[in-house]
Amino acid sequence: MFDVLAITSPIYIIIALGFSMTRIGVFSKTDMRIFGKFLLNLALPALLFRALSQRQIGEVLNLSYLLAYLSASLMVIGSGYFWCRRYSGLNPAASAIYAMGMACPNSAFVGYPILLLTLAPVAGVSLALNLMVENLLVLPLLLFMAEGNRGGVGRWHVVRTSLVRLTTNPLIISLLAGLSLSLLGWKLPESLLRTVDLLASTCSAIALFVVGGTLVGLSVRGLGPRIAPIVIGKLLVHPLAVVLAITVLSALGMGEIEPSLRMAVVLTAAMPMMGIYPTLAQAYGQEDSSAVALLVTTVTSFFTISGLLWMFKHFPA
Repeated sequence: MFDVLAITSPIYIIIALGFSMTRIGVFSKTDMRIFGKFLLNLALPALLFRALSQRQIGEVLNLSYLLAYLSASLMVIGSGYFWCRRYSGLNPAASAIYAMGMACPNSAFVGYPILLLTLAPVAGVSLALNLMVENLLVLPLLLFMAEGNRGGVGRWHVVRTSLVRLTTNPLIISLLAGLSLSLLGWKLPESLLRTVDLLASTCSAIALFVVGGTLVGLSVRGLGPRIAPIVIGKLLVHPLAVVLAITVLSALGMGEIEPSLRMAVVLTAAMPMMGIYPTLAQAYGQEDSSAVALLVTTVTSFFTISGLLWMFKHFPA
């Protein structure tokens, strides 16, 4: 177990450091937004571009991985939405936001650093595949569902706006550029490649520090019972759904996933939800529960991810 903790402890120590330094005033919440902009506009795009452009196209476009991750996410969205509507009595918008918390992991800021420590050779490719599913399919679907009680025009407008924004999103642009170079077999000049490497190498520590800083000021305030389904859905149900999807797709003969990528997609699903979750939830009046869910899920994930890594070590199958 100590070797597992040697992997997960540095991750959460940096998160705790970000929280502490922001809490005592060395950095502010505004600084976290600035760091986040640097990551989203420079460091992460450089990382994606490097991961994709340096590989053969066949290594990158892993359809079995994409299908497993997408089908598992859809299972979680459907079951989470049904549970909230049927048993919790939530309206369509709130139910969609709860489902978002269950099915949208923090692939970039938490997932990638953990994959880099555990499955470094496939960490970049896994991140790229995750972002394809999350940004192109899962998030637009959830926003469409969240607008269900605001009229058909409103929700189609939200989805259309979301898709249009993707065309100017640096992550999507770098993803497409990396795929293009991989497809054409082109290589960057050495000087440009080293520049990209320098930017990409800044991702892990800054991303984790930002996660910790954004948790400052959040409080449970008696919302524990309300956010329990989100926490359970994100940390337990989502990774189990990925395992189920991989098993079913394999039994149907729809392609095996290489072992390291199989571990990567299960680990990704076990991550806490994305950092912008409370921001997206605010438009639907769910900012309190979503912020608390982010805090509790991030803290609890230390134990669940450590347990999952321990299982991978002792029961690799």
